[in-house]
Amino acid sequence: MPEHDDSLAATREAYDTAAPTYARLFRDSLHESPLDRAMLSVFAEAVRTGGGGRVADLGCGPGHITAHLAGLGLTAFGVDASPAMIELAQEAYPELQFDTGSMAALDIPDGELAGALSRWSIIHTPPTQLPSITAEFARVLTPGGHLLIGFWASDDATHPTQGFDHAVAPAHRWWPDHLSALLRASGLTEVARMIREPQPTDRRQYREVHLLTRKA
Repeated sequence: MPEHDDSLAATREAYDTAAPTYARLFRDSLHESPLDRAMLSVFAEAVRTGGGGRVADLGCGPGHITAHLAGLGLTAFGVDASPAMIELAQEAYPELQFDTGSMAALDIPDGELAGALSRWSIIHTPPTQLPSITAEFARVLTPGGHLLIGFWASDDATHPTQGFDHAVAPAHRWWPDHLSALLRASGLTEVARMIREPQPTDRRQYREVHLLTRKA
């Protein structure tokens, strides 16, 4: 997958450079996002109700969401393509596990996870490569395991994917039904979705989408 390899390398390098600034700007972001916290709580309850197990925060950045999941009682660890992000996460949360890795080829055995979180980590994935990423998400989940995926929505159904300017690397928005269909094709059935309308103070005037899915 040359396109994805080139994109991953460029994104990794960009986030290595931006890691300290990113951590400073977003480490406390959940404090002002009650709907995000609520969706993460729903995800945590779904994992616990399903019997519990290991949960991966895929694209964990500086580790603050991984730590939040651990605070909700989950056995959570983080994975990120950026070594600089992983270093910051390990420094901030030494009690938790953080590993450098790619969502395109996770170093996780088949069916290992009770849950996986992909919170805005797919936005830099080239659209042609997204089906392979969703298939990888499904591969590492145990039957009955849950994936919670967050992203920005494109403008309407006529734009299943839509590029936008991003400070770090080229990025994409997705029409929710389109992404739900890709997940379903990978064996992940939508359980619930939350759509948050942009607020006047938001830097990006895009709808935020969270899809909770379950592996059959």
